[in-house]
Amino acid sequence: MTKLADTRYELHPSDTRYPKSLLDLSQPPETLYVRGNLDVLEDPGLAVIGSRKPTPYGIAVAEMAATVAAQSGITVVSGGARGCDQAAGKAALAEKGRHVIVLGTGADVTYPPSSARLIARTLETGGAVVSIERWGTQPRPYAFPKRNAIIAALARAVFVAEAGMPSGTFSTADAANKLGREILSVPGSILSPESRGSNYLISVGATIIVDEESLEVAVSRIFETLRFSRIGPAEEPGMSETERRILDALVANPMRIDEIAAMLGVDAVSCLNVLSGLQMTGRIERIIDGRFAPTKRALHARGAIMHNR
Repeated sequence: MTKLADTRYELHPSDTRYPKSLLDLSQPPETLYVRGNLDVLEDPGLAVIGSRKPTPYGIAVAEMAATVAAQSGITVVSGGARGCDQAAGKAALAEKGRHVIVLGTGADVTYPPSSARLIARTLETGGAVVSIERWGTQPRPYAFPKRNAIIAALARAVFVAEAGMPSGTFSTADAANKLGREILSVPGSILSPESRGSNYLISVGATIIVDEESLEVAVSRIFETLRFSRIGPAEEPGMSETERRILDALVANPMRIDEIAAMLGVDAVSCLNVLSGLQMTGRIERIIDGRFAPTKRALHARGAIMHNR
């Protein structure tokens, strides 16, 4: 007996099972290649997109959005790319939600390789992997802007977790605008290059999402559904005032040790001692460029969700 995850389809606009949302495109794809569950393509979807090289803030925001969507019975749509896309997909599946991945390669090609497990789990749990490229097509740069239009079309709204400038996120946002889909964006520090794109989208009309509650309200308004599961905020006991001050500052913007020391008015050695304590308790981490940033656990603890991922 063939498993649903192993099924393949080639759909055309004249087919009754061709996703109706794609007909909103000025030029609906002549062939949609699908693996998995066709029914999920008609479900209301929230696209969660963002940087391929996100900060911990971007990862936490993507996970928050996908969690709220899954707990509201909304399918999460992503490109399956590194960073925010993968974080959103994993978070949706962790909440027993459904996930649709839109690839810029053939729907039977695992790209990027780091998405292999996510693709498999998406299919195993009743989701789908789709593409407008022929079976077996390998990654080509020109295919990804076309892929982004499909992401926007399959979703009722597009959530931007974190984006710099320039960013491929903008082609998805532009497609969403043309289709009349609402764009939701989370602000970041005006000093953070990783948030320039997100902040720009807000400045030109995207709906600003300032916290988990505002996202929940937006989802309820757009999708006319209520979140069915809610987890209360987690406490962060045992922190000194200095530690709280550092964490508050790092939530706003990742910083280097000399910047943190200057903010506190202490020498670098004293500052490093406090930072080491925060690292040992899993509240901050050092990111690739040497700056310190809150961990996903610390960021989730400040919202209304806390998961041991």
